[in-house]
This record gives sequence, structure tokens and C-alpha cells, in this order.
Amino acid sequence: MKKERKLYLWDWSSCEEESARFENLVASHLLKYCHLREDTGGEEMSLRFLRDANGREIDFVILKNGKPEFAVECKSGDRALSKNIAYFAQRTAIPKFYQTHLQAGGQDTEWLDARARIIPFVRLCELLKL
Repeated sequence: MKKERKLYLWDWSSCEEESARFENLVASHLLKYCHLREDTGGEEMSLRFLRDANGREIDFVILKNGKPEFAVECKSGDRALSKNIAYFAQRTAIPKFYQTHLQAGGQDTEWLDARARIIPFVRLCELLKL
């Protein structure tokens, strides 16, 4: 594996493409979550992404003290569970996966023995207390 970098904008609203704008919005909020946990709990938090040699990826993985706490996959419209979540859920020790979207309404949907959820972004922010 090699380390690669992803670039995210502080001003996510300047992204022209809707899916990139949403992914940057989520990145910004997850980074705030990491900073909040570091500042209030003294925990070592890290925001990463996960990609294998075949190009399968998960947009974000939150690490607490070097261990995965949860992963987030962003989908601007797709309400079906990402194949990448199913793939990495079987092969990693990440305890929770969230696939988030912007559409309001509906119930959270659980799969994979309650390890993965499709959830509106607003609900994700509520769960993380953002």
C-alpha cells in the first residue's frame, strides 16, 4: 500500500459538482468532530480514507488513538448500500460504517449485523453531536 493524499476545501460551497460539494461538507464536519474530541477529551483523533490496491475506497475513516472508530461513505443520491462498505466490513476491524446522504426523511436502515447504516447527513450530525 502507498499513502496518497486527498484534497478538501474549507469552503466546501465553492465546489461546483454536487457530489464533491457534499463530500467536502462531510469532511469539514468530521474534521470538526475530531478536533472537538481532541480538545474536550484529550483523545488522539485522526481523519483518514481507506483505499485498496484495486481502487475500492471508503471516503472517511475516523481513528481514535490509532484504531478505527467508524467509517463514512458519502452518496449524493444512492440509497442502496455501497458495495465497498460490504467489502471492507468483511475484511477490516472497523466497528461501524455509515453511508450518508442529503435526502431528508425516512428511517435509518441497518445491515451487516448492525455494523452498517444508511443515514441522512442531518442524523449523522445528531449522532456525533455536531
